[in-house]
This record gives sequence, C-alpha cells and structure tokens, in this order.
Amino acid sequence: MRYHTTRIKKYLLFFEKSIIKWFHEQVTSDFIMKKYKKPLLITLVVLDAAIITFFLVVSIMLLSVVIPYQNKADQLAHANTLVKAILQMPPVGSFFAFVFPIFLVLAGNIVGLMLYVRKTTKKEPAKIEDLTEEQKEELRQELLKDLQGQNSKEEK
Repeated sequence: MRYHTTRIKKYLLFFEKSIIKWFHEQVTSDFIMKKYKKPLLITLVVLDAAIITFFLVVSIMLLSVVIPYQNKADQLAHANTLVKAILQMPPVGSFFAFVFPIFLVLAGNIVGLMLYVRKTTKKEPAKIEDLTEEQKEELRQELLKDLQGQNSKEEK
C-alpha cells in the first residue's frame, strides 16, 4: 500500500510541475503578453479602485455608527444591515474580511509601483552624439589614462 501512495504522490508532483511549466510558458509568451497586456492592466486598475472604494465606504459607514454611540447595543440599534453584520462579527472575522484585504491591495500596489518605476527608469548607455565637446575630451583623457595603466601592468 505504501508503494502505491508514494507512486501516486510522484505522479501528482510531476503533474503539478508540468501544469506550472505550461502556465509559465503561456503567461510569458510574447504574443499573449502583447495582445492582452493593456486590457489586463486596465482591468487590474479598475478592480483595485473598486476594492479600495468598497472598503473605504464600509469603513466610513462603520465610523458613522461606532463614533457617536459608544455602547454596543446603541450601535446595533442605529446601524443598517451591513454594519450590523460587521459589528456582530468576531474581531478575527472582521480582520480577515475587511482589514487584511486592504493590506493585500496595498502590498500589490507597492509591488506594482516598484516594477513600474524600475521599468521606466532603466538607464540607457550614453551615446557619443549626446555628449558635449568638453565631455568627449574628458572621456578621451580617462581612456588614455586607463590604457596607459593597463600597458604598465602588462609590462610588469
């Protein structure tokens, strides 16, 4: 029996690796990325804005009930259905339902911003045509010094 379970585990692991490899090839395909990149980015931005707006509205609704009424019974009496459901949730449930998703969206936004900044600020090598005459002369002098330093090292 043990032989069969380890054999099944090996097959499942192989199957999982092959699916991951296939998915990676599909996602990194140039054709697919060129075709769907812009709609995908637009969809992600709209989804991100919708999630942030939803949680912002819910938090404002909660604050409008929680701040004026310090007593839990008064809060429940003056709340609408959604706020009542949130107030009756245990703290762990409300954390995972409303706070944790905001942190996930924030982390995704930070990673996306870092990737965007890294992509847009790639340094391109300077072209000789872009340099002024003074910069070209300084570059020539530095190259001559480097060549002379290399020649002296080779002679030793």
